[in-house]
Amino acid sequence: MKTELNQLVVGIKGAGEMASAVAWRLYLANIRAIFMMETPQPSAVRRAVSFSEAVYKGSATVEGVEAGKVEDADGIQAAWNKKAVAVLVDPHWTAVKTMRPQIVIDAILAKTNMGTATTEAALVIGLGPGFTAPTDVHMVIETNRGHNLGRIITNGGAESNTGIPGSIGGHAEQRVLRAPAEGLFKTRHSITDLVKTGEVIGTVEEEKVLAGIDGILRGLIRSGSLVSKGFKIGDIDPRKDKSYCYTISDKARAIGGSVLEGIMRVYNV
Repeated sequence: MKTELNQLVVGIKGAGEMASAVAWRLYLANIRAIFMMETPQPSAVRRAVSFSEAVYKGSATVEGVEAGKVEDADGIQAAWNKKAVAVLVDPHWTAVKTMRPQIVIDAILAKTNMGTATTEAALVIGLGPGFTAPTDVHMVIETNRGHNLGRIITNGGAESNTGIPGSIGGHAEQRVLRAPAEGLFKTRHSITDLVKTGEVIGTVEEEKVLAGIDGILRGLIRSGSLVSKGFKIGDIDPRKDKSYCYTISDKARAIGGSVLEGIMRVYNV
């Protein structure tokens, strides 16, 4: 299918870490007409590299690419005119029907299909488990760390969710901060803070959230967020490199590259 990249319209469900890495990669590949659909209160852990922050602040920048919060189709076009990615609060993805994108990417990472279908666009891509190609999406991108990370699947689905985070510096589950109870998460800490094992990072309904390892807070959800028990609320990077807090991870970068390849397979420019 012969189409100029700058003529493609892309709708991305979600604007968290992985979705933002996808948008960033496409933008730098000259696919600039991108709109992202988020919930009213996004809870991205790696907020410093997530366009979902635009919902709260009006704008967000990830590695030099800017995004702006918009309200409707006119706002989406205005953002594009300013060379920015458009982010709108649209939990039911109504913009897919109004904007009629050629490409829809489900990057919510809900581990289940929340309603994405091949009828939404000429090319529909799903990230991670919960999708089956070519039944409900045209392509599935493997998101599990390991040998198959980034694999483009056109027949079948991604590996099942293991529930075990990837290892960084020899630490896996210990580096992840999870809610000990259901309720409001409160913290005085910020991303890039150095923390020690056993340090209180915050509380959920008076129950303490403790650091499992020494390191730097690479990600942390906003204080005041409502969470369920076991919800991921932060992650600690034992490498203690502040620059990693503001840059796309190896995993997210790989997934973004695979989405771009998937688009190039269909839109042979």
